[in-house]
Amino acid sequence: MAENQAAVAEQTEAFQYPIQIEDAGPATKKVVVEIPKERIDAKLAEQFKELRGAAAVPGFRPGHVPQKLLEKKFSADVREQVRRSLIGESYEQAVEKNNLQVIGEPVFADPKSLELKDNEGLKYSFEVEVQPELNLPELTGVKVNRPAIAITEDNVDQAMQNLREQQGLLVPVEDRGVEDKDYLVVDVEVKLDGELVGHQHDAQVVSRPGRIGGIDVADLDKQLAGMKAGEKRDVKVAVPETHPSEKIRGKEVNIEFSLKDIKKLELAEINDEFLADLGFENQQQLRDALREQMEERIKMDVQSALREQVHKYLLDSTTIEIPSRLSDRQAQRVVNRRAVDLMMRGMPEETIRANLEKLQVGAKDEAARELKLFFILQKIANDFGVDVDEGELNGRIAMIAAQRGERPEKLKQSMAKDGTLQNMYVQMREQKAVDKILETAEISEVDVTAKKAE
Repeated sequence: MAENQAAVAEQTEAFQYPIQIEDAGPATKKVVVEIPKERIDAKLAEQFKELRGAAAVPGFRPGHVPQKLLEKKFSADVREQVRRSLIGESYEQAVEKNNLQVIGEPVFADPKSLELKDNEGLKYSFEVEVQPELNLPELTGVKVNRPAIAITEDNVDQAMQNLREQQGLLVPVEDRGVEDKDYLVVDVEVKLDGELVGHQHDAQVVSRPGRIGGIDVADLDKQLAGMKAGEKRDVKVAVPETHPSEKIRGKEVNIEFSLKDIKKLELAEINDEFLADLGFENQQQLRDALREQMEERIKMDVQSALREQVHKYLLDSTTIEIPSRLSDRQAQRVVNRRAVDLMMRGMPEETIRANLEKLQVGAKDEAARELKLFFILQKIANDFGVDVDEGELNGRIAMIAAQRGERPEKLKQSMAKDGTLQNMYVQMREQKAVDKILETAEISEVDVTAKKAE
C-alpha cells in the first residue's frame, strides 16, 4: 500500500504539463497551459478512490459505496475540486519551470475555458505581469552634490515663532470680518454647473492659500477676506487634470463657503511657566534644543537629497519597459509610499491623514516613474544582497512610536494590519541599496541657505 502511494506521488511530481510562453506587451507574458484528458481522468479516479474510503452514505459501510452512486452524488463537488487542483498545480509549474518573476495577479483569457468538460482535456491561457528585464548602469563613482546648510539665528528665531504658534490659543472673533490666517469653521459645497458634487459640514479652514476638496485655491485668503459669520461667498476655481474625481477633472467649479465661526490665533508667550511646561530652565536651553532638532532634520533632508540624485541617475541611465496594467495600482502605491515616508520622517499621524487628499492629487503622474524606480532598486538590492532585519525594522518602529507617544508593539500591530509595515520594509531596503551606491559616489559639497531648516 505504501509503495503504491509513493509511486502515485512520484508520478504526480514527475508530470510535466505542456506549456507555451510568449510575449504579450511590456513586461507581460501570455501563458498557454494544456491539461491532457488522461491527467484529468487520473486525478478524478484518485479523488473518487479517496472519497470512497471516507464517504458516509446511508445503507453502505465506508469503503463499500458503489462507484456509480458516488459519481451521481458527489460528481459536481469532485470535479470542481479536481479542476481547482489541476489549474493551481499547472499554474505553479508554468511559473516555476519558466522562472517567471510574477508581479500582480494573473488575468485569465476566458473563464469558460477553465471548466472541465466530459471526455476532454483542458486548455487555458492567462496573461501575467513579470519583473521587467533591465541592465543596470555603472554604480560606482556616481556624481552627486551634497547641500551644505548652515543654521543661523534667524532660523532659530523662526523655529521659536513656529513653536509659539503651535502652543498658541484660538480665541473667538466677533467684531470684524475674516483676516489673513484666521481659523474658520465653514460649510463647503462644490458645484459643477449647479449640481452638487461635494460638500463638507463644519470644515476647518485657515484663511490663507490652500486646498479645498483636492482643489488648489491660490487666493483663498483674498476670496474670504472680510466675511462675517452667517455670510456666504461663492468662488470659481479651475480643477486640475490630476484631480481624483473624473467628473470634475479639468473643469471649472463653484465652491460656496458658508461661514459659521471665526477664531484668531494668539501666540504663546515665552515665559517661565511656558519654559517649565516644556522642561527647560531658560530660553537658551530651548533655543539649543530647537537648533539640535533642526540639525537632525537637515541631516535627514541632506541624505534624502543625495538619494534623490541617485534615483535620477538610475532613471536617466536605465531603459526599462513597465507593465501597462500596473499604472492604477502603482498610483495608490505612490500614495502609500509617501505616507510611509512622512511617518518615517516623524510626521504626526493627524498630519499624515490631513495630507492624504493632497497625496492623491498627481499620484498618477508619478506612477510610471515610481514603478520604474521600484524595479531598478529591487534589482540593485538583490544584486548587493541588501536586506532589512527584524532589529532594524523594530528600531525604526520604536523611533516613530516615541515621536507619537505610542507603544511600539501596538504600533507594529496596526502597521502590519493595514500593510504599512510591509511598505516600510520595502522602503528601508531601497534606501539601504541607494546608500550602498553612495558609499562609492563622488560627492561635491554645495553651499545653500537654511531657508527650510525651520
